[in-house]
Amino acid sequence: MRFRRARVVSEPLADFTRFEYEMTAEVNIASGEQVRWLPRRRALDLCVPVNDYWVFDGGLVRFHHFSGNGEIVEDELSDDPSIVRLCARAFEAAWERAIPHDQYLPAD
Repeated sequence: MRFRRARVVSEPLADFTRFEYEMTAEVNIASGEQVRWLPRRRALDLCVPVNDYWVFDGGLVRFHHFSGNGEIVEDELSDDPSIVRLCARAFEAAWERAIPHDQYLPAD
């Protein structure tokens, strides 16, 4: 099984996002996860869901709804095939364009 994470980010990185970036190698990569970063300016022509989400086994999506200060307010699951396909396609498009963690240098 492989785990891939694509982070679509605004630059310069917010403090919490910079913390995630700095911890990615020792936490995510070290545990076998593949991580790529996609600056929003490189995603202008991509259509992606507006909420953070995870796709599980091509059959389930978990959406995270955040408050304005970044706290998770609610999680929502969907196994609707059209939503799962939409999210899976959006992820693949972002993944293809995103920069591997070891090559990404955040803009200041």
